[in-house]
Amino acid sequence: MFLALVSGNPWLESLARLAIIAVLVPVTVIILTWVERKVIGRLQMRLGPMRVGPYGTLQGVADTIKLLTKEDVRPQTADRWVFELAPFVIVVPVFMAVVAIPFTADLFIQNLTLGVFYFVAVSGLSIVGFVMAGWGSDNKYALLGGVRAAAQLISYEIPLVMAIVAVAMLSQSLNLAVIVGAQEDTPNIAFQSLAFLIFAIAGLAELYRQPFDIPVAESEVVGGPFVEYSGIRWSMFQLGEFVNLVLISILGSLIFLGGWQWPWSVFDESVPVVAQIAMMAVKTAAFILFFMWMRASLPRLRIDQMMSFCWQLLLPFALLQIIINGLVLVYDWPNEILIPLSGAGAAGAVYLTYRAARATGVRYQPGYQTVGSVL
Repeated sequence: MFLALVSGNPWLESLARLAIIAVLVPVTVIILTWVERKVIGRLQMRLGPMRVGPYGTLQGVADTIKLLTKEDVRPQTADRWVFELAPFVIVVPVFMAVVAIPFTADLFIQNLTLGVFYFVAVSGLSIVGFVMAGWGSDNKYALLGGVRAAAQLISYEIPLVMAIVAVAMLSQSLNLAVIVGAQEDTPNIAFQSLAFLIFAIAGLAELYRQPFDIPVAESEVVGGPFVEYSGIRWSMFQLGEFVNLVLISILGSLIFLGGWQWPWSVFDESVPVVAQIAMMAVKTAAFILFFMWMRASLPRLRIDQMMSFCWQLLLPFALLQIIINGLVLVYDWPNEILIPLSGAGAAGAVYLTYRAARATGVRYQPGYQTVGSVL
């Protein structure tokens, strides 16, 4: 009804959609904070939040009110402008990235021809915010966490983008709606299992969640670049983290799981909008639950292990997927040949990861100290 009132004017339509997103995103984040705490509690044989509201459903609302009413403290020696602008530099690009996301075939803010390029370019700007938060706080732990975040996010951005490019090569488009349309019969996860594996791991690192939560490790850098923040500014960092979680999950469902496409042609004609939204929500929720599951299950890596894993394993296998896709396009091979080729690559990546983990465990002896990076 709201969109119908402004239909016909593209500027008003875009502003109306942005207003809807600006309202829905914080509400979604509040719900996700409760869901994550309940899911992790269940996986760790706990109940999770139970006190505020039925089954703790109002815990996110209570936390939001608490953070908005807390005192906003700034260290006396902090660089004022850098310190205060850092949360905005992290949050604003995340909201800008929403513009390129299609939620159904006809529901989007702007259907960008270079949607993938725009999403990657804009979301990568958040890295600057981490460095600003670490530098502006005038705290050695915050600075160390900011440097860690920059090194991690820049490194894992490369295999993440390469996995997306591999999918775009077969679709021959950077438009997310076109990529979804190309999966009408079979989702890309069947043909691009190696790219999917790389995307899932690199996406986990981009969200700096376990086992890649090195920039914000409490036991090492006391929370990293956020250590001096409180109140509403700290809540902005958390807002950016959860919005990023939703965006990475939506992007994964679009390029690998077929987005709003229903499998097996359930609908003979055009799929109703409600059904498209439902399918999109289910696929996105699957990604979100996967990221939450990893957070509850895996221990934190060392900084040298994390960087070696990216440059020595993920990056070569991402390049391998691009080479395989290039051969398929150049020699006009059927897409079905990608199933065994990409599957073999994914199996090889899993095997090498397993071997590296086993070798690390075998070499460990009491009193043995690993000399690694100072970061």
